[in-house]
Amino acid sequence: MTTPSDDASRPVPVRVVLPADPVLEQPEQEVVARLWRRRQTETGWLYLVGLPSYRDLEDGGVEAAEYRVWVRAPDHVRPVDGVDYDQVPTEPLPPAPPTSVVREVLGERRPSGWVLAKARERRGPARGVLHAPDCEEAPEGAPLLDVQRALDLAENPGTQLCTLCGCAQELTPLLSGFDHITGS
Repeated sequence: MTTPSDDASRPVPVRVVLPADPVLEQPEQEVVARLWRRRQTETGWLYLVGLPSYRDLEDGGVEAAEYRVWVRAPDHVRPVDGVDYDQVPTEPLPPAPPTSVVREVLGERRPSGWVLAKARERRGPARGVLHAPDCEEAPEGAPLLDVQRALDLAENPGTQLCTLCGCAQELTPLLSGFDHITGS
């Protein structure tokens, strides 16, 4: 619980919607409280409201007090007619950072999928090389293959996996399992 002197800003009145209590058969209620701050979050707005309350004194007496709590707006607050809310301290959602720390460290994410560079000789089975789409050796305009199609092609003895772009390092564990990595 706080007292009004805990904050230097001047609060304004706002209606706070208290939840219904089915056990006591109490309907939803509205009380006038004081709005101290507003904060925008990723999931919406929160309002810091001061609800009227009482507190016990050491001498056994009771005095008026305020209980401050963050509530969701507009679900739990309503404006009071004629009140100007422009002066309420407001914290908007900060702008999203231009790039994440992960992206800064790892660089731009490579396109997903694989492409097949066909290399057909005059006779014999079709041959080809699987590449990442951004590989220097990847053919332009080749259709993008999902992982299952790329694995199906990789199982073909005539298909090679490019080591320049990392296609071999990415698909080999999927083809032969991960046992060869751990030695088990």
